[in-house]
Amino acid sequence: MHEPTRPWKTEILAMLALGWPIVMTNLAQIAIGATDTLMMGWLGAADLAAGTLGTNLYFCFFVAGIGLVMATSPMLAQTLGGHRHAVRECRRILRQGLWLAVLYSLPVWLVLWNAGSVLRLLGQDPGLIETAVGYARSVCWGILPALAVVALRSFIAALERPRAAMVVTLLAVGLNAWANWLLIFGHWGFPALGVEGAGWASTLSNLFMFSALLGFILWDRRFRRFYILGHFWRPDWPKFKELLRIGLPMGLAMGFEVSGFNAAAFLMGRIDSASLAAYAIALQIASVTFMVPMGIAQAATVRVGLAAGAGDSDGVRKAGWTALSLGTGFMAVMAVILWSWPQAFVGLFLDLTRPDSVAVLAHGAAFLVVAALFQVVDGAQVVGAGALRGLKDTRVPMLFAGLGYWGLGIPVGALLAFRTPMAGVGIWVGLALGLAVVAALVVTRWTLRRRLGLIISPD
Repeated sequence: MHEPTRPWKTEILAMLALGWPIVMTNLAQIAIGATDTLMMGWLGAADLAAGTLGTNLYFCFFVAGIGLVMATSPMLAQTLGGHRHAVRECRRILRQGLWLAVLYSLPVWLVLWNAGSVLRLLGQDPGLIETAVGYARSVCWGILPALAVVALRSFIAALERPRAAMVVTLLAVGLNAWANWLLIFGHWGFPALGVEGAGWASTLSNLFMFSALLGFILWDRRFRRFYILGHFWRPDWPKFKELLRIGLPMGLAMGFEVSGFNAAAFLMGRIDSASLAAYAIALQIASVTFMVPMGIAQAATVRVGLAAGAGDSDGVRKAGWTALSLGTGFMAVMAVILWSWPQAFVGLFLDLTRPDSVAVLAHGAAFLVVAALFQVVDGAQVVGAGALRGLKDTRVPMLFAGLGYWGLGIPVGALLAFRTPMAGVGIWVGLALGLAVVAALVVTRWTLRRRLGLIISPD
């Protein structure tokens, strides 16, 4: 007798039901960064460029930390898929995920506090470094609560109840905008801290998200039974080691990607401040579209993990291909939109009455056209990696990321920027090449796992 299979329609509806709150949460999260970029842009091109240096340095460590802590997601999903009422196991996994957030944040605080030395080593404009350091030192305190939120979000997503995180993050967007207005520009008697104020606003928003989401989990009856803070200081070394085994490659893979884009920012800084400011705007816009396939990727990790934990190879296959179709389909639409109106999108981030905005607008529009070209492959690589994570398959995708971003993308981008007249556009072309290579490798690996009968086994 053949094992009954799940209809495609059922999987599509389940993926959408889980994915849309995660997508909205991601969009709200990126809106916090977009608000910072928008308001720093109102201060002028130089302040935006300095803020971009600080933001990129922070995000390099933050995104690597996200990858590390997100190892809780496939572990929780497979545990729940195999043992639906595995309360004790889930509590242990989440506890060790929070431990990882704490242990990772300690050295990151030290590095960001000394951001000036790092930026000088990277050869950045001395006139921008002091302002960038102010931002890095104020935003660094938010990294621990932000990573703890990642662990809590993974927990409620694995239980297929992600809406609380969406609501909390949406509230944080409003809080961040209000705090920016007060602290950047000095309204209502607050000091006008400029770019540094944006960092403090983000820290306050991250503290709010952690407090609110933790409070909800402890209060809601569906989550309260897990008693997530029970015996918090008790180690569980087998779980901790498994988190590291899965999470370190995830963190490195995401670190390769974000550090590639950060390296692009530092290369832009070597061209001129207008190119750097334009890069910040174009990247912010591309990041907004990226949040949708990223949310679908996170949903794919859960759906694939639940099916893998239950030993359902057909469910694994359908969850992965459903996510890939949804993610790349959305990005194809966004590619057309960004290609059609690049100047209109870039102009939203600038005071066009300022003389220094003219060059930023021209560069930003050119960069955004290239970003439109890599939308589909960007969606394919993130969703494919998310599906593989549901199988706890993280080591080989990490190698793909290293090859794509640092073996090809950044070297080719630097060559085109400084050895041809392409300048900043050449850096974006290099990034597009890296994304395309990673996407091709990740999707090929997903396809081969199915053909070789490696759907369920993690390695």
